[in-house]
Amino acid sequence: MIYDTTLRDGEQTPGVSFAVEAKLKIARMLDELGVPQIEAGFPVVSKEEWQAVRAIASEGLNAEVLCLARSMKSDIDEALSCDVDGVIVFIALSPLHLKYKLKMPVSRAIELALDAVEYAKDHGLFVQLSAEDATRTPLTRLYRLFKHAEEVSVDRAGIADTAGCITPTGMHRLVSLLKQKLKVKLSVHCHNDFGLATANSLAAYEAGVDAISVTVNGIGERCGNAALEEVVTALYCLYGVDLGFKLHLLKPLSDMVAALSGVKRDPFKPIVGEHAFKHESGIHVAAVLKEPYTYEPYDPSLVGNRRAIVFGKHSGITGIREILKRKGIVLSEAESRVLLDGVKKISKGYLTEEQLTMLALREVATIQ
Repeated sequence: MIYDTTLRDGEQTPGVSFAVEAKLKIARMLDELGVPQIEAGFPVVSKEEWQAVRAIASEGLNAEVLCLARSMKSDIDEALSCDVDGVIVFIALSPLHLKYKLKMPVSRAIELALDAVEYAKDHGLFVQLSAEDATRTPLTRLYRLFKHAEEVSVDRAGIADTAGCITPTGMHRLVSLLKQKLKVKLSVHCHNDFGLATANSLAAYEAGVDAISVTVNGIGERCGNAALEEVVTALYCLYGVDLGFKLHLLKPLSDMVAALSGVKRDPFKPIVGEHAFKHESGIHVAAVLKEPYTYEPYDPSLVGNRRAIVFGKHSGITGIREILKRKGIVLSEAESRVLLDGVKKISKGYLTEEQLTMLALREVATIQ
């Protein structure tokens, strides 16, 4: 199960604030992609946030619409007034959070969480109880919370790597140990503070986790979250897990979120980045033109992206001649070498196929 939190944790990216209509556009496309659960927001944050969550819940999506709630009955009431399908109730049990944020003993925090879970279940909601800062929480304490939640029929227990500080080996061990002791379904919510959010999510999958939290483009607090496009494509290509997603929508969805959030996407971003399938090196280009899988792990069209051959300092004569041949321009050995010298003189950037064609026509005319 993949559940997306672009509209909640993703919006917590500094400087990002989605208007209601923007949230609806993203939710519709997530639904079209095939995401089964969408975390639409945190209703108690503001009146506009409440309106956005209610609007998404009223949209008639195939996906279940969830929202975030503190371990408070008043937050559950707000969720109910939005007519959502479920809530993600959270509480922290780590020594740091209990001492400096909640200022209460473990027993009181567990009591509040269980009361909220029971209240939400009594009102017919799907309920996930997430342990905030779970990866810095003593294992016995985490187990105690989830075991009690299991006893009051919680639907899922969530492991939040809130500070992004667990390793893939640690995540695998944590999920494995909890799976051995609990019957309740488990989920993970991984942050990217050490660049390990996707790796930790996949490690959790390998250990048998039931659900993974993601955001489009990996946006979110501080360094962001596990990226939807990375997790889903890795599961499909590397693990053979077909979740029924329309993968060709990943790039268009990424483009939409980048535009609506104002968060510029790294050109090196896996799956959806500008450079994800861009080739310049002469050795690479020559091979890719013969067989793309020599330097690509999957066809870019799978995820809605496209291949680009560009030309610059590292280009080779074989790739240049082949590209031009495909455009109906056949050069002699001498003409090709003059053209290659011209390409290599480009001090910055690169030439596209169209620019190479124009340069070729100009250089050939000069030679003749």
